[in-house]
Amino acid sequence: MVESPAKIAVAFSGQGAQFPKMGQDLFAEPIVDETFTEAEDLLGYSLREIICNDEEKLNQTQYTQPAIYVLTTAIWRLFQAHFPLRPLAGLGLSLGEYTALTASGALSFAEGVPLIARRGELMQEAVPPGQGKMAAVMNADAELIAEVCRDTSGIVVPANFNTPQQIVIGGEAEAVERASEALKARGVKRVIPLNVSGPFHTPLMADAAKKLAAALDKVDFKTPDFPVITNVTAQVVPPDKIRAMLFRQIQSPVRFSDSLIEITQRKPELLIEIGPGKVIANFARKTIPAIERANISDQASLEKTLAILNEVDHG
Repeated sequence: MVESPAKIAVAFSGQGAQFPKMGQDLFAEPIVDETFTEAEDLLGYSLREIICNDEEKLNQTQYTQPAIYVLTTAIWRLFQAHFPLRPLAGLGLSLGEYTALTASGALSFAEGVPLIARRGELMQEAVPPGQGKMAAVMNADAELIAEVCRDTSGIVVPANFNTPQQIVIGGEAEAVERASEALKARGVKRVIPLNVSGPFHTPLMADAAKKLAAALDKVDFKTPDFPVITNVTAQVVPPDKIRAMLFRQIQSPVRFSDSLIEITQRKPELLIEIGPGKVIANFARKTIPAIERANISDQASLEKTLAILNEVDHG
């Protein structure tokens, strides 16, 4: 059991965690309704309609990213209303890094919504459908994966270091297929093609990064209220490097397992995942199993997590 509410870290969901009707039972909460209304006024369309009634759009990157960012921010605000907390540190899985920065006060929600919408559009447009691919390599040595990618013709690189047992490769479709076969020939038993809309966090996102830079330049980033660990370096991002790290992040590998390990240096006793699903909690279970985990994605998980925290808070 957690000894102190101060010994808590938070993690924010990324793309891939979405599912139809996610968070729907929280929409009636005033703070959640206000958050969605603010975002929908900025976007000019209804995220709640997409979440509840349009699964096809929900899985399109240009809509997925604003939907997850807004829902996750709304859940964070609701959680804070029940249990005000300044965590030891925070991190997010790719897109979730923007939510972590918003939760920390470094990125305002009013600037974050259009920024995320632009990011989603650029990532979706970066590579024509069918030309890029990603695959999860299971239970393989990181050095072997890197070596095979280097030796494969075409563009293919390690893109997501999710857990010590799961590394995602991405790049040109044919290059990913060649690398997948080469890995199997080297004894890797499981290489799983992923149903994603683009080869994210690879050099194929370079054009998207250049265009995103123009949007990032317009944002007034502040000093975070709590440390935020960036996917790019798996270290706390200095306030004056936030813009540069977000520019690099879109085309750089996500060092998520290293980021989880880094967060343990602050000795948290509980890691709370904020956002739909339990993707990060599952990654944490495989990477930092000694740290207790909780998640908040709906009313039931909110109540369960608050019960844990209130029990600790009242001794």
